[in-house]
Amino acid sequence: MAVKLIEPTVDYKDEYLDMLAEWHAAGEKLVPFVLYMDAGDFPAMVSELLGFREGKNVPDTFVEHSTFWLVDDTRKVIGAVNIRHRLNDRLLHIGGHIGYGIRPSARRKGFATELLRLALEKAAGMGLEKVLLTCDKSNVASAGTIMNNGGILESEGIDEHGTAVQRYWIRGFAAGSSK
Repeated sequence: MAVKLIEPTVDYKDEYLDMLAEWHAAGEKLVPFVLYMDAGDFPAMVSELLGFREGKNVPDTFVEHSTFWLVDDTRKVIGAVNIRHRLNDRLLHIGGHIGYGIRPSARRKGFATELLRLALEKAAGMGLEKVLLTCDKSNVASAGTIMNNGGILESEGIDEHGTAVQRYWIRGFAAGSSK
């Protein structure tokens, strides 16, 4: 099934809300963080997401960032990715340039690897030559996705909540490449 990244749009409201409902029903942490945004006023949420890429209303501890939704040819929203345009001190330690997540029913089907590959193309288009990704050490699936896209483990550490975190760099990717 063909998938692509799209910018957030009110045209996908029902599909987006369906993805969130599935995630909530599974009782899992939402990733990336933008999935926690209040979707009650959906047009306002979409507008805010699109504004973040321009630096509009970005909280002081954040940086400009772009969000995309992974959708299939049936319009199903399979996942989301958030690309930070640069790193601040906190993102350099935990968070990195890219955060992504796949809805529970779509996992272990290759969608995360494809989502990250497409996100790397977007990052290259933003002028990023290398990106940092972090994941919990216990998240073996995410580490595999990162390594499948050329990620090299740089270090492991402990975040402010006591969770073991791995830091991976991906270099040498470019639009159209799979590395």
